[in-house]
Amino acid sequence: MNYILDTHALIWFCEGNDKLSKLARTKIEDLNNTLFVSFATLWEIVIKFSLGKLKADVNFDSLLNFISDNNIAILNSTTNHLKELEKLPYFHDDPFDRFIIAQAINEKVPVISIDSKFKFYNIDLIW
Repeated sequence: MNYILDTHALIWFCEGNDKLSKLARTKIEDLNNTLFVSFATLWEIVIKFSLGKLKADVNFDSLLNFISDNNIAILNSTTNHLKELEKLPYFHDDPFDRFIIAQAINEKVPVISIDSKFKFYNIDLIW
């Protein structure tokens, strides 16, 4: 099965943080699953690191190495994702999360996230 990791799920998994739910950890660690991280997630992380708004046990370079070492694929942006984003209602106002939601809808892939606002969209939410 394919899954998109929300930003916090990626960071918590990388850190080995106990905040990651048991179900989320099981899905992430299952070698039969394919994990994706949105390019929007990486963009969000870089911005928040540079503004000092994200405190994590890892820096951006180690996070990129972790993504590569764990065979997590980067889901790049497409115009189809943008078309889906244009149609989204505003239940969620975070632009990075909205883009992840648009990608999940377009690609028909569940999202691993604790964010309760994701449930207002037509996606499968794993937590």
